[in-house]
Amino acid sequence: MQVSTLQWIVLLGVVAALFVFDLFIAERKTAEFSTKSALRWIVFYVMVAALFGAWIYIGWGTEFGTQFVAGYVTEYSLSVDNLFVFLVILQSFKVPRTQWHRVLLIGITVSLALRAAVILVGVALIERFIGTFIVFGLFLVWTAWKVAFAHEDDEIGESVVVRWLRGVIRLTEDFHDHRFIVKIDGRRHFTPLTLVMVALSLANVLFALDSIPAILGLTTASYLVIAANAFALMGLRQLFFLVLGLIDRLAYLAHGLAVVLAFIGVKLIMEAMQALWIPTLPLISTGTSLLVIVGVLTATGLASYAFAEKDRL
Repeated sequence: MQVSTLQWIVLLGVVAALFVFDLFIAERKTAEFSTKSALRWIVFYVMVAALFGAWIYIGWGTEFGTQFVAGYVTEYSLSVDNLFVFLVILQSFKVPRTQWHRVLLIGITVSLALRAAVILVGVALIERFIGTFIVFGLFLVWTAWKVAFAHEDDEIGESVVVRWLRGVIRLTEDFHDHRFIVKIDGRRHFTPLTLVMVALSLANVLFALDSIPAILGLTTASYLVIAANAFALMGLRQLFFLVLGLIDRLAYLAHGLAVVLAFIGVKLIMEAMQALWIPTLPLISTGTSLLVIVGVLTATGLASYAFAEKDRL
């Protein structure tokens, strides 16, 4: 996929504009998003992603357009499972609910920059050695097993980095509105909001270890991978508030995501085997991958809804 400097500038400019606009709105909010407001914002971000996808279809053709859509759907669906961890982090640090929206926005945006670095490294490895697909594929299959059979009571503790920060920086006991740094007795102190932002950013990077190999199984075009990650993450904050009361009802979400990860893992391994050992091995097309991903997620949603209705009755 040939991408000019101008086209990179367009992508980065759109993402930067969305961030600035979202932060501008966030500064004027004193409480969490309502369900109606969150839904409006999600529709807006999905429409922006759809317009970008249409631009890819027009400029680069059906194959790359389908790769972007498949990558975006995969990244967005995997992010839903991450929302539970966000909730645990916010509650464990006792963050005031009025600050949730701002912390999520900044933490997610920082993680986008870190993810971009991981993406570029992953693409470089694949371009140098196709066998990297086997490593990524096996990792995704293992991750799928872990996701499917994870224990609900597994605890999520502070990361090593967060614990280290507690010992090396001056930290206030209480939150100070939306500020990350305050002056006390003439000395600068970090507020707990700083630790929360670091924890959320690190959590997003750890999630990238699952999602980035998954999307690289659908496309190795760094332009599409970064775009899919950016658009999926920019709507994640509003999605958090929308599904806040629905997380416990998504009974089969983990199983559906496990199937998607395992499917993409097998696809990666098959591509490496064809390139290295079995030239006649048939491959799974991007269109087929998109149908499988959407089908599995739809079935997961319907099964979770049916389970919730049965449990309610």
